[in-house]
Amino acid sequence: MSPTFHELTVAAVEQLTPSAVALTLAVPEPLREVFAFRPGQHVTVRLDEAERRSYSICSTPADLREHGLLTIGVKRVPGGAFSTRAQELAPGEPLAVLPPLGRFTTELDPARARRYGAIVAGSGVTPVLSLAATALGTEPGSTFTVLCGNRSAAEVMFADALADLKDRFPGRLQLVHVLSREMQPSELLSGRLDADRTTALLKAFELAAVDEWFLCGPLGVVRSAREALAAVGAAGRVHVELFHAEEPPPLAAAVEGGGTVGVRILLDGRSTEFAMERGERVLDAALRHRGELPYACKGGVCSTCRAKVVSGSVEMAANWALEPDELAAGYVLTCQSTPTSDDLALDFDA
Repeated sequence: MSPTFHELTVAAVEQLTPSAVALTLAVPEPLREVFAFRPGQHVTVRLDEAERRSYSICSTPADLREHGLLTIGVKRVPGGAFSTRAQELAPGEPLAVLPPLGRFTTELDPARARRYGAIVAGSGVTPVLSLAATALGTEPGSTFTVLCGNRSAAEVMFADALADLKDRFPGRLQLVHVLSREMQPSELLSGRLDADRTTALLKAFELAAVDEWFLCGPLGVVRSAREALAAVGAAGRVHVELFHAEEPPPLAAAVEGGGTVGVRILLDGRSTEFAMERGERVLDAALRHRGELPYACKGGVCSTCRAKVVSGSVEMAANWALEPDELAAGYVLTCQSTPTSDDLALDFDA
């Protein structure tokens, strides 16, 4: 079944920085299985039908299992409807939340010993906090290194939680804070996490042999991290999660095409057929006929609207969420997809 929104109650609101809060939500016993998640995943919150936002979970699966609590980090952005509202929420208030989604995660095995690494900036630390805490707690032989970029120490989200985690795993967690607008004792740690600085950090801390990397933050930081990893010959698997991406260019199909396309979608085992304009995004057209379709960011970042192309073809304007193996298997982000064939069939249940 497609995910549906459930009403959760705000249990606590913690001010992390002048512009960021941690929202802890109480998940009642009947919904704990529905909201069971893997570290690194996110949830979508809804203010109304038009305002949906995705936020990464910073707590651990154990917090949910044992205490019925799930925590997300919310950083205020200029003009942000929910990020502004989040600063004013109080315990006891209801919030409509979609169950966890996302593939910014990994399989953990207590018998395995691996080296994990993360390169994050700003609120990009949110999912990595859950990943690091869960990995270190699950795999006694593994280590985790986090390169964390911010403008100043006062703007480091979850600074106390990171410090507490370091105290719990002093020999296995390595935290490296890089500040762009605040001088530190080391010149290497003072400045932006651009490709050159990140490359130097990877070499200085001998991180080329890390098995799995998690890159999370603005597009520029993620691109610089990829460039740096390539520069040092890092061969480990790389996971990417973007919180913000530039507006993609118009699709060639949208500019040159015309007429209508026959579309068939499968959701929750029920098939729906409709016609759409060739230059439209598939998700926008499909929502007119199946309003329960899953989506969140509409920016090609969160993968909530993922579907598999059964027949026909599409062109995606942007993709910041799907892995190469998913693309090879025929999955697309419907919020970014415009048809390039006369007929199109998509499976949201795949």
